[in-house]
Amino acid sequence: MNKNIKIASLSIALFWAGSFSAQVRELTINEATSLALQNHPQLAVSAKAIEISKQNTEVAKLQKLPSITASTSQFYLGNSLIIDKEFSNSMTVQLPHYGSTYGLQASQLIFKGGLVKKSIEITALQEQLSELDYEKDQQDVKFLVMSNYLDIFKTINQNAVYLNNKNLAEERLKNVQKFYQQGMITRNEVIRGELGIMNIDQGILVLNNNRKILNYNLNNALGLPESTEIVPVENIEREQSLRDLNYYLELAHQNNPNQKYVKRSIEIADKNIEIINTDKMPTIAGFGGYSLNKPLTSSSPVLDMYSGGFQAGIQVSYNIDNLFKTKEKLQLGQLQKEQVEKTFNLVEQNINMQVNAAYIKHQNAIENLVILKEAQILANENYKITEAKYLNQLAVQAEMTDAQNQKIQAELDYVNAEIDLLYQYYNLLKSTGTL
Repeated sequence: MNKNIKIASLSIALFWAGSFSAQVRELTINEATSLALQNHPQLAVSAKAIEISKQNTEVAKLQKLPSITASTSQFYLGNSLIIDKEFSNSMTVQLPHYGSTYGLQASQLIFKGGLVKKSIEITALQEQLSELDYEKDQQDVKFLVMSNYLDIFKTINQNAVYLNNKNLAEERLKNVQKFYQQGMITRNEVIRGELGIMNIDQGILVLNNNRKILNYNLNNALGLPESTEIVPVENIEREQSLRDLNYYLELAHQNNPNQKYVKRSIEIADKNIEIINTDKMPTIAGFGGYSLNKPLTSSSPVLDMYSGGFQAGIQVSYNIDNLFKTKEKLQLGQLQKEQVEKTFNLVEQNINMQVNAAYIKHQNAIENLVILKEAQILANENYKITEAKYLNQLAVQAEMTDAQNQKIQAELDYVNAEIDLLYQYYNLLKSTGTL
């Protein structure tokens, strides 16, 4: 079959070269996934999310720094109108009209129950969530690329089957035409043979068009020019070591990014409860400042001079309403934590089901390959017997057509099963998070 696959690959390459200028690129499955990890647009988005999360952590660390404010105001000061208490007499006092103030204030949070530290820790945990999202996207991208890669491989294998059977059908048609020319059979026998070849040509046409679609999608995923023709060169017959189910279940619970994501979410929920608890604590902050004001209105008469002074001290504040608000907030935080814990149990159960299903499907693929190999042998044997009978006028064209269809289907089923075995192996690895 490997020789036929090479012939099919060459035929498709020539077909594509006739359609447009294509650059042939041979790739193993590892090379394809490596290109995808470098160039896939989804991973670029996920990588940027990690950068944003890291920057959020840096922003949260700024809470450790003091808050410093500088201010100034320039204003027009009108004259002062003085009126006695009976509103009967009044007088105007001339004041300096230009006024200005300058101030510099600084404050530093000293204590709030560890609010700043916990806020930084929660952003660091959110950063880990972004990294786990990236890891999950990597797994999804690799599996998608592998699936497209194997589908292209499948079209090549199927094309080899069709080409091989087309050659046989054309040789048989030559014999049928000889029989017809000798008057041994009727024209409808020739027509049946020609229709059989046309059916094969139609199958090849569908395969070529499917190949173009798969190739276009894979080029986009790998960051290659759209005109590149990807030719898989993976060894699909390599041995696959398979351990027992418990091994893969344990592997999944250690590596599956979904489970690790929920574990981090539980930690975030705990940290959120700790942050809510800081509302029970008073806020202690240090402050200091200097101000400069003009004119000096505290004297009589008003002086057109600057008055400056500084202050420094400790401020203690406590929101009394937190005595009854914090309890409700804590209940909400606890409910959110319980929800995440329930989610963890659900994710764990889903992982068990996914691994179990993937493991059984892989076993089924192994057993199915053995069965289809035997079916292929029987279909080929039936084809040879029917062909010999047909050439000796002991079978009709309908029997020959059935035998050929069974042979083609058996060969297609087998080459598809070869690819499916590799697909199920990668599916099993993906379910464990170790693809």
